[in-house]
Amino acid sequence: MIMLSENLVMLRNLKGLTQEQVAEVVEISRQSYAKWEQGETVPDIEKCDRLASFYGIKLDALMHYDEKVGNTKMAPPPEGKFLWGTVKLGNRGQIVIPKEARDKYGLQEGSRLVVLGDEEGIALIQAEKFESQLKSALELSRKMIAED
Repeated sequence: MIMLSENLVMLRNLKGLTQEQVAEVVEISRQSYAKWEQGETVPDIEKCDRLASFYGIKLDALMHYDEKVGNTKMAPPPEGKFLWGTVKLGNRGQIVIPKEARDKYGLQEGSRLVVLGDEEGIALIQAEKFESQLKSALELSRKMIAED
């Protein structure tokens, strides 16, 4: 249950909470919660479910998430968010998208992706979804202008 205790520590620290504050959420003492983080004891399933809900993650992720980027262990991502690891840039700028990500989004050879970015980094979105969202935004904008 090392993963569970590490995940509890990371999730609590990411939210900037004390052990006392999290203990109040699950209605236990700070000392009992501290034992969970230290791996001395484990919470029952009801308490795990409360913790997962509180942190906005799946119960399975709380218990089993053990992903790393390089040598750095990552906290379980919020429900609906994914981390599939790292990729290496090829000599012509190509990357290989991990199989799990390709399967999740139905990507195959020839799929079109839009590359977005800001000062922090880059992101990919399926071109069809991007175009659909852009079209919806433009239509909404036109409606708002017409109403004025």
